[in-house]
Amino acid sequence: MTCPYLEYRRADGDKEFDHERPYCGVTEEFVSPMKADICNDRFEFDHECDCELYKEHVEEVVGEAAADDD
Repeated sequence: MTCPYLEYRRADGDKEFDHERPYCGVTEEFVSPMKADICNDRFEFDHECDCELYKEHVEEVVGEAAADDD
C-alpha cells in the first residue's frame, strides 16, 4: 500500500513540470524519487511503524480530533 500522504503532481502553483514529481502531504514538499520509492512500500516499509513523519502526523490529527470532542 502506498502512503496515503504521497501523491504525484505535474505542477506546483504556476510552475508546471515535464513529468510528475512525488509530493509528501505531511511535510508539504516535493521529495526525491528515492524517498518516494520507499513510501511506495518498497523493502516491506510499513508507514505506521517505520515512518516517523507519518506517525507524528497521525498522532497530531488524532490529538486535534480528541480536543474537538471535549
